[in-house]
Amino acid sequence: MYRYSNGQISLSDFKQPVGMNLKENNRWVKKAQTIPWLEIEKRYAALFTNRKGNVAKPLRLALGACIIQSEYGYSDEEITLQIQENPYLQYFCGYPGYDDEKPPFDPSLMVYFRKRLTPEVLGEINEMILQDAKVRQAKEAESKDDNDSEDPPVTGGNSGTMIVDATCAPSNIRYPQDVSLLNEARENAEKLLDALHDPADGKKPRTYRKCARKDYLKYARSRKHTAKATRKAIGKQLGYLQRDLKAIDSKLSLGKSLAPRQNERLSTIRTIYEQQKYMYDHHTHSVSDRIVSVSQPFVRPIVRGKAGKPVEFGIKLDISVVDGWTRLEYHSFDAYNEAKNLQEMAERFYQREGHYPARILADKIYRNRENLSYCKTHGIRLSGPALGRPRKGETRDRTQDYRDECERVEVERRFSLAKRKCGMGLVTAKLRETAAHIIAMSVLVLNLRKIQCAFFACSFVLVVCFLIWWKTRYYSVDISYWSGCRWYPIVLKGRAKAAVPLACVDVRQFAGRSGCCEKNRCSKVMQGYDRQENAQRVHLPGRFRCMIVNLHKKSGRSHFKTSKNFMISGNRRLEDYSS
Repeated sequence: MYRYSNGQISLSDFKQPVGMNLKENNRWVKKAQTIPWLEIEKRYAALFTNRKGNVAKPLRLALGACIIQSEYGYSDEEITLQIQENPYLQYFCGYPGYDDEKPPFDPSLMVYFRKRLTPEVLGEINEMILQDAKVRQAKEAESKDDNDSEDPPVTGGNSGTMIVDATCAPSNIRYPQDVSLLNEARENAEKLLDALHDPADGKKPRTYRKCARKDYLKYARSRKHTAKATRKAIGKQLGYLQRDLKAIDSKLSLGKSLAPRQNERLSTIRTIYEQQKYMYDHHTHSVSDRIVSVSQPFVRPIVRGKAGKPVEFGIKLDISVVDGWTRLEYHSFDAYNEAKNLQEMAERFYQREGHYPARILADKIYRNRENLSYCKTHGIRLSGPALGRPRKGETRDRTQDYRDECERVEVERRFSLAKRKCGMGLVTAKLRETAAHIIAMSVLVLNLRKIQCAFFACSFVLVVCFLIWWKTRYYSVDISYWSGCRWYPIVLKGRAKAAVPLACVDVRQFAGRSGCCEKNRCSKVMQGYDRQENAQRVHLPGRFRCMIVNLHKKSGRSHFKTSKNFMISGNRRLEDYSS
């Protein structure tokens, strides 16, 4: 059964011992404020249909522990100790106060948390977090002046950009080799035979385990593994494994039984023997649904064709990036063609937004006839060249192709960050369900990191806005920032009205009036900006290496207007760039 918690508490209500003073600007405090715990808890409580039994751990503790583990890569034992010792992590996990008397839960419960938080449930939680972030962003956008926005609101038709790509999250297994795989299967078969044998039944069947181990070490320790030596070693290990399986079958025929987990392991060993026997008899190295690990039989080889790592062993997944937000679209341990999922991703985009994307940025593998026909029917532009030879006299828009390729790199950055910082680089889970949970959780943590970076960037934007206002308080300055695939304006009129994440600053409409600045007495705008002696003396504070200033000026009743772009690379005056 599940019992609802008391909800989000403020940091001031968090019980702290004497001498402890937690900071509001801590990243875990900020991250706790960006997650809609109450909405997620309602979805989590629906998983518990039974009204009787022990009370389950609260959602905030279960989900918070999984987020912390994905963020730092702790083991199940270490995560309980870290929560016990760190007050900020306790606040993030919903503790009413600091308590280091005992661990929050037994480390084995992490397995049940991962099984309960399936990829489907985590996908819904991810959508809740994204919707909450969009609502917060919309409230910040409402505080700006709508008349100063250059982008008109979308009234109908397709809009937006969706970037899709696929990758493989490698599992933590030994690189598979036929001899070592058969040796591991033989050792597991001998353990099963030992479990089935009863000394009262008589003498244990002969297995030749010492000879088999000696033959394996002779091959493994040799410097060169020739094809002849490898085939001979495989043949010997197949013979030993066949003898063990026959002994196990004889024990089972006498009425012996194995535990469910042992039965699964025995089934895996039989499949490995059949596959290796088939490849040995037919002199081939490929077989369908090939098992590459005894402990993780669901892992399959994924051929990616990349330099240095042509084959990976793990789970293959598709993600989509829209406005910088990442979503897990599909995952499977079996190799598949990612182009088949493009139409489903576009339909899910339509269900979320109410319209199709204006363009989809993807690799060449997605540009097949079915996808091109689908995109043409729904008015979607799929990036890349057309199929077949180029038509006679056809000229490609190289600028558009270059822009699409540059913007498509965003999904590669998402993959890189997820594999380096969010636990997707090496999946250490041993079960199919828990391995899928690791992938979905890494995508969720990826979005939380983006929201957290946005909060820290807001503080920087406020400082920049104040400094620009102080130096240019006689002017009307519009600042816009680049996020995802579009510009979002920040309006400054005497003071900062809105501040949002900053990646690249673009100062637009630097409009001045005659008489409000020193040495600005000219009646013609062209003279005001093109002559060194009449240039405005305005200082920009700090270092802004990626700031673009667009100057627009009107002087009295004159209808002259000019616009110039200046790249500001330091604390220099505008007249230094007027020439």
